[in-house]
Amino acid sequence: MFKVLKTEGRARRGEFSCAHGGVVQTPVFMNVGTQGAIKGGVSAHDLKEVGCQIELSNTYHLHLRPGDHIVRQMGGLHKFMDWDGPILTDSGGFQVFSLASLRKIREEGVTFASHIDGHRIFMGPEESMQIQSNLGSDIAMAFDECVENPATYEYAKASCERTARWLERCKAEHDRLNALPDTVNPGQMLFGINQGATFADLRVWHMDQIAKIDCDGYAIGGLAVGEPAEVMYEIIDAVEPHMPKDKPRYLMGVGTPSNIIEGVARGVDFFDCVMPSRNGRHGKLFTWEGTVNIMNEKYITDERPISGSCQCPVCRRFSRSYLRHLFKADEVLALRLAVLHNLWFYNELMAKIRQALDEGNFAEFREKYSGKLEQRA
Repeated sequence: MFKVLKTEGRARRGEFSCAHGGVVQTPVFMNVGTQGAIKGGVSAHDLKEVGCQIELSNTYHLHLRPGDHIVRQMGGLHKFMDWDGPILTDSGGFQVFSLASLRKIREEGVTFASHIDGHRIFMGPEESMQIQSNLGSDIAMAFDECVENPATYEYAKASCERTARWLERCKAEHDRLNALPDTVNPGQMLFGINQGATFADLRVWHMDQIAKIDCDGYAIGGLAVGEPAEVMYEIIDAVEPHMPKDKPRYLMGVGTPSNIIEGVARGVDFFDCVMPSRNGRHGKLFTWEGTVNIMNEKYITDERPISGSCQCPVCRRFSRSYLRHLFKADEVLALRLAVLHNLWFYNELMAKIRQALDEGNFAEFREKYSGKLEQRA
């Protein structure tokens, strides 16, 4: 269930609801817990404290370890990780094409080698839907091919035509699984994924095709894979007018705070990215004053919090000096504190974007922060 409450230009302020959790306020950033936990020692309980609305987990990784049948046996992913809010699972497509070696793509699906032990695995649209049904997520993503960048026009065209056919198979299998009496989450939704590399005409054609299949939402995939930000924005500009107005739009794997602000300005509702957790684990911290590299020697006796304007659990309790010490001493706590701070910042970023939309001053917010948040503090 998705409802647009108001708009400012192409930016949309909305509400989304699904089988778990209350009403999600959009635009929203989904916090990435690849294997059922945020890398850096952050649990589902911590996500509540830092303002997370939707958690995202990875179909490919959970299929390999512990196994989706194990998660099903344990009552589904919500019960397994003790998270009562919405969960989105990606289809596994991106990981199959980026992590797996010796992959072979056919119309039926993809055969690939596990990155853990090398054993051969087959995954197609039906298998992806079955895995995600076992996990019991609230939003399942359609199985797609994420084309490498750069790609030839001919390959990208054949690939997105196949991805459109795969979506039809995903939809049929998803409907079948949801109707089973013992399914983990009979209210699970399905989002289709737009592909087409960086070719605007392929993107538009593909969006028009998949919009004919009645999905609960639609994503733009295959971006933020090495192309310049301006190219990404051009693709969003081309695709967005062809996306259903009454369904949520999701920009996959994006991105920096500036990318998110620019995505919202172009009509996107959902975002996800590993950046806040990955950067945090390397001492790169986000603040409203710009980015902070906590490894810098100038913080060695700095008694201030990471950001004086931040109310996260870390900034309320610890100094820059202490956090720098933890990193230099290779303490695991350093990763946890840095990731918690960055997740808080990203979730607060979305709250401030929503507030700006509510108050009708998103254009001013965008002008003030889109460039500033990319700079060093």
